[in-house]
Amino acid sequence: MSTVCEFELNGKQEIFEFGKVAKQANGSVLAKLGNAVVLATVVSEFDNPVEEDFTPLTVQYVEKTYASAKLPGGFIKREGKPSDFETLTSRVIDRSLRPLFPKGYIYPTTITVIVLSADSDVDIQVLALNAASAALYTSDLPIKKSVAGVRVGRVEGEYVINPTTEQLDDSTLDLYVAGTKEELLMIEMKSISSEEMIEVDIEAFTKLHKTNEMNEDELVNAISIAQTALKESNETYEIGFESVSKEIKDIELVEFTIDEAVINHVKENYLEDIKKALQKLAKSERATELKDVAKKVLEDEYCTSNELEYSVVYEAVSIVKREVVRAMIVNEKVRADGRGLKEVRPITIETNILPSAHSSCLFTRGQTQALVVGTLAGAKDGQMYEVLTEKSTRMENFMVHYNFPGFSVGEAKPMFGVGRRELGHGNLAKKALESTIDKDYEDTVRLVSEILESNGSSSMATVCGGSLALKAAGVPISNLVAGVAMGMVVEGEKYSVLTDIMGLEDHDGDMDFKVAGTKDGITALQMDIKLGGIELSVLKEALYQAKEGREHILNLMEEAASEIVPSEALPLVEQFAIDPSKIMVVIGKAGSTIKEIIEKFSVSIDLDRDSGNVKVSGENKQNVLDACEHIKSISSNAHSRKDNDKKSVDFEKLYEVDEVLEGKVVRIADFGAFVELPKGGEGLLHISKLSKQRVKRVEDVLSLNDNIEIKVLKVKKDRIELALNGI
Repeated sequence: MSTVCEFELNGKQEIFEFGKVAKQANGSVLAKLGNAVVLATVVSEFDNPVEEDFTPLTVQYVEKTYASAKLPGGFIKREGKPSDFETLTSRVIDRSLRPLFPKGYIYPTTITVIVLSADSDVDIQVLALNAASAALYTSDLPIKKSVAGVRVGRVEGEYVINPTTEQLDDSTLDLYVAGTKEELLMIEMKSISSEEMIEVDIEAFTKLHKTNEMNEDELVNAISIAQTALKESNETYEIGFESVSKEIKDIELVEFTIDEAVINHVKENYLEDIKKALQKLAKSERATELKDVAKKVLEDEYCTSNELEYSVVYEAVSIVKREVVRAMIVNEKVRADGRGLKEVRPITIETNILPSAHSSCLFTRGQTQALVVGTLAGAKDGQMYEVLTEKSTRMENFMVHYNFPGFSVGEAKPMFGVGRRELGHGNLAKKALESTIDKDYEDTVRLVSEILESNGSSSMATVCGGSLALKAAGVPISNLVAGVAMGMVVEGEKYSVLTDIMGLEDHDGDMDFKVAGTKDGITALQMDIKLGGIELSVLKEALYQAKEGREHILNLMEEAASEIVPSEALPLVEQFAIDPSKIMVVIGKAGSTIKEIIEKFSVSIDLDRDSGNVKVSGENKQNVLDACEHIKSISSNAHSRKDNDKKSVDFEKLYEVDEVLEGKVVRIADFGAFVELPKGGEGLLHISKLSKQRVKRVEDVLSLNDNIEIKVLKVKKDRIELALNGI
């Protein structure tokens, strides 16, 4: 017998059906909103605990293409590797629900969310998290807190809760917040750029690109609005789900405790050794120094007489280390590496260090180092991807790919495929940078961040290096973007906010949040709260402290940007306009003409049929210029269809092969000369047809306005090829 719970929240009807499907799971629900239906299940193996002190939680969000009445794209007609969106949504659910699991819960648990029916007007990430939380809350696991997700947009200056897809398209903000009725647990935010027409003169307008950064007060206000919505949703869910919740299973929450006497022994006899180790530990995320201290402790008389194992001693050393780190920060306002709470580690920046790359930036901050490399390509060279609710594919023209090899933290492990963490960090950097790129820029940009060394927030180093790599590649950006990782340590009523945290402070701290933005405000933010909640006043303080750090980094980045020397590998791009009605002449029958130009000059060509804009790019400057001249020649030989619907010049009716004529040199290019013909139009006299001997420069034989005798070699309807008579 199934049970249905219906709620009216934010003007939308939500339906949760329990006990109908997947009844062998510990918890399951069919959640419906509009035409969207998702199945969420929770399964935990109470009879298979792990031995380590952690919660083995796995979250999977899966989209089925039948949910949108279509087949999977590609050759294999079965869902395979998760898309980036599926992986990122799995991370959102994981980061939102993991804090609910009590300490000592060591039972393998899998949360699965499957999209069974899709609706383009439904925010599937919000529904997926709400469904997963409902399945977990009503299961027999020892968790009795509801978590909800809410998205906040800003349309025409007004905040909108859970905006529709259409509203989000017009929004300048994308803020996703997850939390319980009392606590914020996870925040993701990005600004969305826009364009507006501004008047520059009477009846004259121009487009203005707006990055739409948010200042700290605006962001806190938006989060406050989200928090109010979360409180209402979670209170509604908990009351509604109470009658369908299963009885909690009586399971053991394992306590991994160390004898207090062992901890005291370490504290009393090896405190100075641990403090010395911390100074060295600040240079790496690896715990080699602490392991050495633990080995030293293990050899003393106390440990040998009590037959203590290494794992116990190492755990005691780690506990004392954590206490020391936190006490220094909260009480002494000093960090393990000697920095003050607001101090950013030394930064060095080098640009375009890779001669064969379009752009590059080596950004080093303390012991974190990112090499970000930029590559430019045409608009059609982007990454094609599918959206569940759309039949056709989309094109992604701005990509940020983040790689984290083992050697960056001194680990001896090979490089494998991209993991969830790498996708998440790359996505965060993309969010931070994307809104600064001019919306009129249509070419493809790929940034690859190779993390060469890591000790705290390599994702923010990727943002800084990525922004400079965009600048070095000549991509039009509104402002440079810097990112800084912030942390917090709370002991009772005392707390300290940390700027530019390192790995040690991330591990032993209570909060990790990353803030990226320009000199005008915040473009992206990501926050995971380990405390179980944060006061908005404290969050505001942390955001303003992050602003100080961000501005310090931006000043250094501005200096580096002023010294950028463009890479010689950058492709040359030439743009010009021709009559739109002549575009088809340049393209030719079945694309034959444009293909011939591309192959002949080794260039890429983009044509806009509506505006007549022509963009030619390539590695060889002279080839690009020659291709431009060739295209202009072809278009000049064709009459506009607007001119009384006249047809192009038909050379086949005017000239014959082997006919000898007199013409005038009107343009000279590197590959030949364009000759004005006596019966109309222009012909191409290629450099190879100037002499029986090899000619290096056209100017060695011909000059502009020369009258010459030529012979017709080849005639096409709209083109004619020539040779000097007698050759």
